[in-house]
Amino acid sequence: MESLRFSLGVAAIILSLAYLASRKLELVPGRMQSAAEVLIGGFDDFVCGILGASGRKYTPFIGTLFIYIFFMNILGLVPFMKSPTADWSITAGLALCVFIYVQYTAIKNLGFIGYVDHLAERPRGIMAASVVIPVLMFFIHLITELVKPLTLSLRLRSNIWGDDMLLEVLAGFGMAGIPLMVFSYFLAIIASLVQAVVFCLLTTIYFALVLTHEE
Repeated sequence: MESLRFSLGVAAIILSLAYLASRKLELVPGRMQSAAEVLIGGFDDFVCGILGASGRKYTPFIGTLFIYIFFMNILGLVPFMKSPTADWSITAGLALCVFIYVQYTAIKNLGFIGYVDHLAERPRGIMAASVVIPVLMFFIHLITELVKPLTLSLRLRSNIWGDDMLLEVLAGFGMAGIPLMVFSYFLAIIASLVQAVVFCLLTTIYFALVLTHEE
């Protein structure tokens, strides 16, 4: 429950910042609007650079994931606060959202039969006639898809949990641990950013794998 409260608090902060940045849009933007436009433009370039122009519709989802995860990651660096992403229940929920959206996109984009064909590596000719190879490939890819939420969630949770534990141990050293804590704080901020980027990069790649690329 504690992690859930912190995660909801982060969501409230992000919604408040988004409201402040967009409540009064101007042709000559102020600081908050400019920052928001630069951030959104960066997300759009990131997603479209992997998925192409047609991937722009996934920018809001992936961009929101990045902001939400990054804020939750760094919350643990604030005294008396905790990183919700150090709790597997939170990261598992995020990973399941990604999994469900990717599967929905795959079936919508390829059709159910087309998605099954995709998982079987689109067997044609002799390969299709062999039956065994397509069935084997189907089950290998099916297991891979089912394992993705587990690996995605554990990767994020383990890294953030490790950073939090390190800072907690260093805090126990008292004044002698301050130099190490300062250095570790700097590394933890970088790690928080990197883990948010990695989570969103993998999410974008998962979308790329189920989208058609006839061109």
